Amino acid sequence: MTTGSAEQDRGEEHYGRGAVREVCVIGGNRYFGKRLIARLTAAGDRVTVINRGSSAPPPGTVHLVADRNDENSLEKALGSRTFDAVIDQVCYTPRQAEIACLVFAGRTRRYVMTSTVEVYEYEDSAELVREDAVDPRTVPVDLELPWDEPEFLDAHYGEGKRQAEAVFAAEPGFPYVAVRVAHVLGGEDDFTGRLDHYSERIRAGRAISVPATNHPATYIHVEEIADFLAWAAGEEFTGPVNAASHGVLTTEELCEALAEHLPGGRTVFRPVEVGGFSPFSFARSYGMDNTRAERLGFTFGKAREWLPRAVAETLGKAN
Repeated sequence: MTTGSAEQDRGEEHYGRGAVREVCVIGGNRYFGKRLIARLTAAGDRVTVINRGSSAPPPGTVHLVADRNDENSLEKALGSRTFDAVIDQVCYTPRQAEIACLVFAGRTRRYVMTSTVEVYEYEDSAELVREDAVDPRTVPVDLELPWDEPEFLDAHYGEGKRQAEAVFAAEPGFPYVAVRVAHVLGGEDDFTGRLDHYSERIRAGRAISVPATNHPATYIHVEEIADFLAWAAGEEFTGPVNAASHGVLTTEELCEALAEHLPGGRTVFRPVEVGGFSPFSFARSYGMDNTRAERLGFTFGKAREWLPRAVAETLGKAN
């Protein structure tokens, strides 16, 4: 993987078409969202950022303040604006998807929703999972569930994304893409705390709880998913697409990479039968197959090659 200006060149190669595009990003003020916006602006796109106004958008963008959960708020903020592409970084529920369909129908040539590997949370496959394992056209939607309650949404994250995809898929003629993002690693601004969970335990020699049978998973670097979303915004395909680097990583491999930076630490695994697993440890196997994306023209890196860099970045020890 490359960094800096080389990544910008890659972005221009993938999604630059010569003409200035109008691109709307909903959310996107942190982590891979801000990297996505940087790529779009570097390629010469005019970028409009929609959020609630709690944080300023990146420089060089148009800022619209609106509540994406409120159809009237979105309509008022948008006015008569139309877009070549909308990239929705914060669509978590079928209600939000329904509002997006109502507001953006006829306003955009393309709607890219950031989805998740967790749509496959009920799969258990020795083979990497392809997109057709979860067909959003067959997923039942229940708008009456308490999607506005944070605890419910946290506990049903994968289901919320599944049903959001289903709403977009059911809308006739709506040009949506659901990017099913693998577990994201890397960056000095990783806010998730998941690698920190491991590093703290390794430093202290505390037990790391894992399933009795612990399965590997697919991952993607924070810079690579920003590349992918920028690329996807300029393509023509629709429907679900998996975004994951080549190769799976085990919990042991993650801890080994962390231990390289934690002299004197000790990695201790504690197998447990149910509940209380550490992040990035999985009782099911549902790593993602990236064949569709590669056939469409995107080239992924290899997880084992960028893992040392990702760990160093997150720990603040990158050169």
